[in-house]
Amino acid sequence: MSASIELTDLPFGLLVDERGELRPATSKVERRLSQMAGMYADAEAERAAIADGDPLVYEVHQYDMPQHPGELVVCTTILHAGKVGEEFFMTKGHYHEVRDRGEVYYGLRGEGVLVLARNDAAETVPIGPGVVAYVPPHWAHRTVNTGSEPFVFLAVYPGDAGHDYGTIETEGFPQSVVARDGAVLVTRREQA
Repeated sequence: MSASIELTDLPFGLLVDERGELRPATSKVERRLSQMAGMYADAEAERAAIADGDPLVYEVHQYDMPQHPGELVVCTTILHAGKVGEEFFMTKGHYHEVRDRGEVYYGLRGEGVLVLARNDAAETVPIGPGVVAYVPPHWAHRTVNTGSEPFVFLAVYPGDAGHDYGTIETEGFPQSVVARDGAVLVTRREQA
């Protein structure tokens, strides 16, 4: 007697192309600056950049899996180079809905920083090509492009993890990554 095999029970291979797109991808998210309104400290610079073309900040190319334990979602993120005021372009950032789920990032191209927060703790992990960064359970996380070219990384996380963007939208992150006097600095974010 043979058990039925679902498509997700079969092995597969994915290609990451020269741009950083995952192929095949089953979903794609494009996040423009207007979709991140209020996340940058310099509100005036944010409004001006939105009015001047609403730049594409990042793209996520994902191979979706069922949202249950045991499955792993694979995606690549292409985080474009740019700044809003003195803050570098960043992803929106999130907690996992299922807080006890971790995540792994692998740097493919460019340079950036993984920014993490949990309660009163804040950490940053520099990421470049070949660097593996670990996001422990219960930590909010976002990435920041600190370079002049796209920052591309691969991420793997549990299929049932989910994304909680709302907490970050209301509470923010305790630190910002900025360019000052030609240097990349991690600063304490001033509360509004």
